[in-house]
Amino acid sequence: MQSTSLRLYADAQYASPYAMSAFVALHEKGLSFELAAIDLDNNANLEPGYAASSLTQRVPTLLHDSFALSESSAITEYLDEVFPGAALYPKDAPSRARARQVQAWLRSDLMPIRQERSTAVVFYGAPAQPLSAAAHTAARKLFSACEALLTEHSPNLFGEWCIADTDLALMLNRFVLNGDTVPARLAEYAAYQWQRPSVQRWVALDRPPL
Repeated sequence: MQSTSLRLYADAQYASPYAMSAFVALHEKGLSFELAAIDLDNNANLEPGYAASSLTQRVPTLLHDSFALSESSAITEYLDEVFPGAALYPKDAPSRARARQVQAWLRSDLMPIRQERSTAVVFYGAPAQPLSAAAHTAARKLFSACEALLTEHSPNLFGEWCIADTDLALMLNRFVLNGDTVPARLAEYAAYQWQRPSVQRWVALDRPPL
């Protein structure tokens, strides 16, 4: 399937970690696309025009010609299957499954972290209050999983970079960029991943005031 038109819908603040994941994936694939902003604060995602394209009425949504797909991990898997170029997922089945596991976990768990260290900390430098006991527990769970996944000899989760590295680095940077205590190995990993050109393109987007 050849691309004739690609459009990615993201939140107007460009602060969604899930929109970021799809954006990075498109750049890693070397694809040209239009980036369109949806004003979630004014419920633009619920308007009929957008809702007709986005099954979940959320961001991100990818429009590929007449095919629309929402949910970021579905988008990144679709891009990897449909388009040539750099791989977004590991080649071997166990590592590929583990990468998908990491993505699913980051999207479904660790809610205290997502609530108390929002991406406004990451992309706007917004200060955050001290962590609650629940968030400390979630942080320990996150750090333990990261230390189990990362080896001493690779800057990436599974040898070569994959999209799960971007997702995991963002979760860690909710702490790192707020000045919270993070194990040195994990802070170094997050900093390394953050310098990836595709990630820096997202970081450098022009954002409206909060």
